[in-house]
Amino acid sequence: MSVRYGKQQVGDVEVFYREAGPGDAPVLLLLHGFPTASHMFRDLIPLLSDRYRIVAPDLPGFGNTVAPSRATFAYTFDHLAEIMEGFVTALGLTRYALYIFDYGAPTGLRLAMDHPERISAIITQNGNAYAEGLSAAWEPWQAYWRDPSPANRIACRAALTEAAIHMQYEHGAPAGRIGPDGLTLDLHYMRRPGAEEIQLDLILDYRTNVALYPAFQAYFRTHRPPLLAVWGRNDPFFLAAGAEAYRRDLPDAEIHLLDTGHFALETHHREVASLMLDFLARRVI
Repeated sequence: MSVRYGKQQVGDVEVFYREAGPGDAPVLLLLHGFPTASHMFRDLIPLLSDRYRIVAPDLPGFGNTVAPSRATFAYTFDHLAEIMEGFVTALGLTRYALYIFDYGAPTGLRLAMDHPERISAIITQNGNAYAEGLSAAWEPWQAYWRDPSPANRIACRAALTEAAIHMQYEHGAPAGRIGPDGLTLDLHYMRRPGAEEIQLDLILDYRTNVALYPAFQAYFRTHRPPLLAVWGRNDPFFLAAGAEAYRRDLPDAEIHLLDTGHFALETHHREVASLMLDFLARRVI
């Protein structure tokens, strides 16, 4: 099934998105993470699009979505969710399964809390919602949350360097399985004017996501969405304990740990697709 590329205006943001699959098929909304964009789903989409309508937008500040500068646009997770809410409304997506990864998790879970009736299922791939999922690697960011000083902001720049992005892709992944394409494109995005300052704003605002963990967990208990957690067990940022924790609030959650790192789709997209197709066929009407 061919991938189609579109743009949707939402307020002062022009949201770029990828779409594939029949227009009348059940919808999967794929939300990417940092520092990537919807291109991270390039290998997954063809494996799902014969049965599902796939919609994968780029978040504001990422990829090919065009958003205003920091001077007029607040780069916060509340605002990212607000734009995504306008996006799904504009596309008429009234019911969809939600794929959440990294930054896509707090963005997508805000959508789920605001409109639980729209969510048919959740697939979380290294998309965290529990404190035990946060590794010690978060300490420089947590220091910035506690004291948003210029010095702590500067310290967080270490997460935006070429070496740090290489580490995100390569740590814990099988040797020789990480291709250069996604990594190279993400480095290009990070070198664009203003990109680092936008990311530093989001790093500071990430504290609001951790503060919302109890609310996310209450949503799980109240609405009990079918949930599949498929996780790179060697992720240096979001620990496997974060995947297992979903069972605390969703005892029927299905948990699968793959022998790879943070960007599991770079090495295990076929395995992820197989798990998703089986899960969705059994758990979603």
